[in-house]
Amino acid sequence: MSVDLESLYTDLHAHPELSFQETRTAGVIARYLADLGLEVEEGVGRTGVVTRIDNGPGPVVWLRADMDGLPVEEQTGLAYASTARGTDPAGNAVPVMHACGHDIHVTALIGALERLVATTDEWSGTVVAVFQPAEEYGAGSQAMIADGVLERYPKPDIVLGQHVTPLPAGVIGVRPGTQMAASDGLTVVLHGRGGHGSRPHSTIDPVVMAAATVMRLQTVVSREVDPRDVAVVTVGSIHAGLKNNIIPAEAKLELSLRYPDDAARERVMGKVERIVRAEAAASGAEKEPTITTDHSLPPTINDPDATSRLTAAFRRAFGEAGVVDPGMFTGSEDVSWFARDSGAPLVFWFWGGVDPQKFADAVAGGTIERDIPTNHSPFFAPVMQPTIDRGVENLVVAAREFLD
Repeated sequence: MSVDLESLYTDLHAHPELSFQETRTAGVIARYLADLGLEVEEGVGRTGVVTRIDNGPGPVVWLRADMDGLPVEEQTGLAYASTARGTDPAGNAVPVMHACGHDIHVTALIGALERLVATTDEWSGTVVAVFQPAEEYGAGSQAMIADGVLERYPKPDIVLGQHVTPLPAGVIGVRPGTQMAASDGLTVVLHGRGGHGSRPHSTIDPVVMAAATVMRLQTVVSREVDPRDVAVVTVGSIHAGLKNNIIPAEAKLELSLRYPDDAARERVMGKVERIVRAEAAASGAEKEPTITTDHSLPPTINDPDATSRLTAAFRRAFGEAGVVDPGMFTGSEDVSWFARDSGAPLVFWFWGGVDPQKFADAVAGGTIERDIPTNHSPFFAPVMQPTIDRGVENLVVAAREFLD
């Protein structure tokens, strides 16, 4: 009996879990893999799942899917929309949603494994399937590597992965070289001097300091980066104070920085640190700001030769119009650690999940930004078909291209 991939997808979508908390998800994956007759290892890198198909001599192909959700309250209105709640690392109760499509990534990989198991008379080699936790923290792949996944399983000759995105369903986006940006997540604590709201002159107000810092940080990209270059500086979170008549002692900013390479990283990071420290000094802070790097992700770089080979395979399978160069995405991924630490080439591509007519109408009307929800939006929901089936086919075509 074939796997009911649509039922699997709706179940995963309705029951998302936060990073490193994907215990139910891992259990569902393990059951489906066991039903395919595969041996399964759970708890890799805390909550990851790994399986393999050994099918004689030949290349070793790693296929990877991520599986964590996000602290987003779903507003899609779908019958299978998530109402799940979770607890974030700070202990806060938060809504949880698969707002980045990791549920469909898992579904597609299970479907691909089913197809590969059923066609072992047509190929030879080894497939290692990695269901990775905590991609949204940028920590899951390194957690699995630290847990010995590269030692316990055959090292890859190539690492393959994919991500659903707001392209028309049926379209693949892939390019050689830098496919996704490098990124750093920073936590900045601005130290002031607290006091009564009626006596601001006796304080050093970190709220004003934070506001000035946020505004000045906007000039890094707009005034200090060549317009022909790529860089992003986002302040995604700001927290200060607990009551309207108390000036707090500190304010916390959480930043996301993105760039195409290490040289740009060094330039942008230096500018950000300069501004943070200068604004604190301008506010009369008696203590230097605390700047902590929470995560650091390398750029996702597709191997040119392997990408050229796979792009040709995709075009043979899906037609010339079905494969496009999407340009570099300023989002970031941690899949490349598997390739970097094993010395293997990587090919990572995007595939569309938007109804093609809806996408075409939005393009014609100039309403893409308004009408086509992006990843991490509370309205993000790929059309179930043909997105699921194409996700399966993508992985099968890619794996078979590099197997004997």
